[in-house]
Amino acid sequence: MPYSQAHKARTRERIVESARRLFNREGFAGVSIDEIMAEAGLTRGGFYNHFNAKEELYAEVVNEEAKRWSTHEMMEGNTARDLIAAYLSEAHFDDRENCCPLMAFPSDVARGGTSVKCAYRRVLEVMVGVLEDGLEGRTEMRGRAMALAALCIGGMAVARAVDDVNLAHEIRKAAKDLALSVAGQEKTRLEAAE
Repeated sequence: MPYSQAHKARTRERIVESARRLFNREGFAGVSIDEIMAEAGLTRGGFYNHFNAKEELYAEVVNEEAKRWSTHEMMEGNTARDLIAAYLSEAHFDDRENCCPLMAFPSDVARGGTSVKCAYRRVLEVMVGVLEDGLEGRTEMRGRAMALAALCIGGMAVARAVDDVNLAHEIRKAAKDLALSVAGQEKTRLEAAE
């Protein structure tokens, strides 16, 4: 008896969630299909009922992130400063499995195929749009939003790349302070807390 559509959808979600955590932790090249499926509590054979290749799954993981961004799940408020404070927070830095793929995946994406690059671009465009919306009333909003996105992503990626945790937090904090200054709005709850 074949599985129901609901069962297939839940299984696919488990695979995507498993892959998201592992890709964030280990990178695209550092994770095998076997590891993804084992993390999801499934066997390798089931993978091909949902995806044709690991790159297709990778693109799906990045696309899911675009959905999170488009619903503003990444931040608690609606301003550019809220997003910056959440993105460059110590909590986001420490959460390796649930971090944003924009900063976790750039090197993998640069070496990836068209579908992965397209998915990454969509997530980046959503992030820039959220920042742009949060900069209402500011001049040169699109350019400022793109610069803020690059500063947030790059700041967090570089902070994660160093082996000295104190230096890492110094980098993260410097990027956060500059980004908040560029955003130029009132302080947020998240800023006050950190």
